Amino acid sequence: MSKSSRNVMSFGGGIHPSVDGKSLSSGSAVRKAPLLDRYTVVISESVGKPPKPVVKAGDEVKKYQLIAAADGFVSANLHAPTSGRVVGIVDVPGAMGTSVPAIQIESDGKDEPCEPMPALEWRSAPVADLLKRITDGGIVGMGGAAFPTHVKLSPPPEKEVDTLILNGAECEPYLTADHRLMLEQPEAVLEGAAISARILGVKNIFLGVEVNKLDAIEALNKRAGDFGVTVVGLKVQYPQGSEKQLIKAITGREVPTGGLPMDAHCVVQNVGTAAAIADAVLRGIPLVERITTITGEVVKNPGNWLLKLGTPVIKAIEFAGGVTEEPGKLIMGGPMMGFAQRSFDVTICKNSSGVLLLPVSRSIAYDSTGCIRCGRCVQVCPMNLLPCLLGNVIESERFDLAAQNHVMDCIECGSCAYVCPAHRPLVQHMRRAKAEIRKRKK
Repeated sequence: MSKSSRNVMSFGGGIHPSVDGKSLSSGSAVRKAPLLDRYTVVISESVGKPPKPVVKAGDEVKKYQLIAAADGFVSANLHAPTSGRVVGIVDVPGAMGTSVPAIQIESDGKDEPCEPMPALEWRSAPVADLLKRITDGGIVGMGGAAFPTHVKLSPPPEKEVDTLILNGAECEPYLTADHRLMLEQPEAVLEGAAISARILGVKNIFLGVEVNKLDAIEALNKRAGDFGVTVVGLKVQYPQGSEKQLIKAITGREVPTGGLPMDAHCVVQNVGTAAAIADAVLRGIPLVERITTITGEVVKNPGNWLLKLGTPVIKAIEFAGGVTEEPGKLIMGGPMMGFAQRSFDVTICKNSSGVLLLPVSRSIAYDSTGCIRCGRCVQVCPMNLLPCLLGNVIESERFDLAAQNHVMDCIECGSCAYVCPAHRPLVQHMRRAKAEIRKRKK
């Protein structure tokens, strides 16, 4: 048995959204999507420099074959999700609203894999080999940030990391992909955690799960002790899954302003990332598919599907039975931190945790007014910022004052905008200021 904590831990600030939406998809097992005729794999699927394509139109490829090679340290390999023929490199709508290049593969219907990478015995293999395998597998953060995992597992020598935290909170409304993963594949999650801890050279391994997922906690606890993992119950509170809030809730440490988790001697990984690490190390399989929640009140059969990278969102919605009425909004991700889309032509990427369709009745365009100084945003900000002040100075284009008031520490969780009675676009203000500050530093 594990050393599971009986305490329910949390952090200061945050909210509890009135609509949870998780019951729509949490009760059914993950389904494997059928093979499609064509996949459109976005080339840049991680933070950092895009990988360089190593295939061209007309090339025959096998499943798991490298199709774009990492270009530098902060970059990630990309592999073919199925076997077939490369149609070419095309521009497609990206999840962030801009056109992005993608490698289009026409399936041959065989889904035939190439020779897998040899399995590694993670307890005895050299750490350098484990890290190289993660690099070769193109693994990135699957909770949303898509930061190359081999970079996160390579902290600078001067940063003394003593704790690994796995994020199983999944606090975003509607999303249940991580819940089903932990419930159905707990050993893969735990093995991935243990492999990561060995690479980092740490003994303290925590896995935080919100207590609205008691079945997942129970499943994890059956084997957690075998891998030296402590499962921690977390209060159901948004944004519990944010790195800095997880660190505070589980260890009591605070990441200093302008700092990173490693400045609090911690590394945080998503549970999906841990399972992908186990696949790469133990089975030699690179990251070519992921569990994605397809959900919303207008979706006929909400649930979770194992989708290949490059799956068109419109096809993913068809897997879920289509819609019962015309949707008012399509969101990649959840309603708090996800991005509304202009097109159904976007495709599934490594960080596509969910596809959310909201009804017209819940797709409301608000008119914002001036700040009424109620202070609600200050009460809920998990980073202890002053969103009301920041919003005003950013509207005045005083980006110097925004920087002085720590806008760069904003995690863009949307808690401030959620509680604002004046419906001020606070998250958009923060993003604008951060982009302007970064541009001026160049």
